[in-house]
Amino acid sequence: MEPKGMLDFQHLKEMVANEEVETVIVAFTDHYGRLVGKRFDADFFVENAAHEGTHGCDYLLTTDMEMEPVPGYKFANWELGYGDFHLVPDLSTLRMASWLEASALVLCDVIDDKSHQRVEEAPRSILYRQLEQAGEMGYDCFAASELEYYLFEDTYRQAFEQHFQGLKPTGWYLEDYHILQGTRTEPFTASARWHLKNSGVPVENSKGEWGLGQHELNIRYAEALDMADRHVVFKQCLKEIADDMDMSVTFMAKFDAERAGSSCHIHMSLWHDEFNTFAGNKQLGPVEGSDIFRWFLGGWMMHVPDVMPFYAPTVNSYKRYVDASWAPTRLAWSYDNRTAGFRVVGKGQSLRIECRIPGADCNPYLAFAASLASGLDGIRNHIEPPECFTGDIYEAKHLPRVPYTLQEATDRFENSEFAKQAFGEKAVQHYSHFFRKETEAYNMAVTDWERKRYFERI
Repeated sequence: MEPKGMLDFQHLKEMVANEEVETVIVAFTDHYGRLVGKRFDADFFVENAAHEGTHGCDYLLTTDMEMEPVPGYKFANWELGYGDFHLVPDLSTLRMASWLEASALVLCDVIDDKSHQRVEEAPRSILYRQLEQAGEMGYDCFAASELEYYLFEDTYRQAFEQHFQGLKPTGWYLEDYHILQGTRTEPFTASARWHLKNSGVPVENSKGEWGLGQHELNIRYAEALDMADRHVVFKQCLKEIADDMDMSVTFMAKFDAERAGSSCHIHMSLWHDEFNTFAGNKQLGPVEGSDIFRWFLGGWMMHVPDVMPFYAPTVNSYKRYVDASWAPTRLAWSYDNRTAGFRVVGKGQSLRIECRIPGADCNPYLAFAASLASGLDGIRNHIEPPECFTGDIYEAKHLPRVPYTLQEATDRFENSEFAKQAFGEKAVQHYSHFFRKETEAYNMAVTDWERKRYFERI
């Protein structure tokens, strides 16, 4: 059954004719996972852009967070003149943006004007490549991403003007699963649930999380590309609802060193003919599953160091990996154990793997692509996972640790033969440059920590 709020083209035409939709947002995600694009008059979109698409400057896949064009990319640069690429609406993503007035939203594929192929460096293209490979192997991939976020009583402008200091969280004590504290933020959360549900993003539930003002809102699992699209709509929706309600929400992986980090737990399984191929009767520790399950888990785990920047793409991402903080610090798997980087849950047709490594700052297309590429390689090469770990993995100091910094992770990614084979050398080179420039920008910044430590006493 089609999720509520999704539109086919004929339905959109009727709504435009009845003046129920006046604006269509045409967008794609940049490296960071943020939506960029254009707003179209709805009549023009129906008559023209829905079929012909539109153009965008190719610098959008070379900019930093401040929208400055960053030198050193081969894909687009000043020498090449920063030309255009083609944005082609994927009409299967067409939906109401119910939190906005009389607006619809469609996500685009980024197409090269000369080759008429998907731009290899675009995040959605990278996930497409892995889904095509899964399809060639006979699998459909289903996924879910659990996003956590912090909610504040300050507006985004107030937060900016206060240099993001002294912000007032919506909660004043830890509210994990706490109904009373959750009630206090229900005006925001209920609005988010309602608008998501009416914008093609089916909702399961919401709850308080383990930080002051931290929350989680879970949406239903779907085919991996659809789920990544839902993830992007989710973040845009919550930010814009918060903005409209004079509040702010952050998906930073680690908003405050003293607070719990915000994660994006990824659940994934492979299906064939409506059957979960992870289901089986072969014993792996406490789990009964198939060889496909075992090898997928083995590959996913083994390749974490090769693809880590796709799970943790910012300098801030790595500050989340603290022992006894609910974020994983070591590479191990266990059954229903939240100290594990890989937590296996469910059984039979619900058997799936939950990777707890990505933070809420990840780009879902890249994180899903990394997960799927790793698992498929495990199946191809029959990669065995380590033994199931029982107990507190934070105390297992002998286990391999996730990288400590973005620089360390980028070094491994850039030189990984697996990453080059999985994503293509052009994409690896492109994103290595992106991650290095992100690190460089941080290394040259003067932080509050430095001023506090050195201003008087050095």
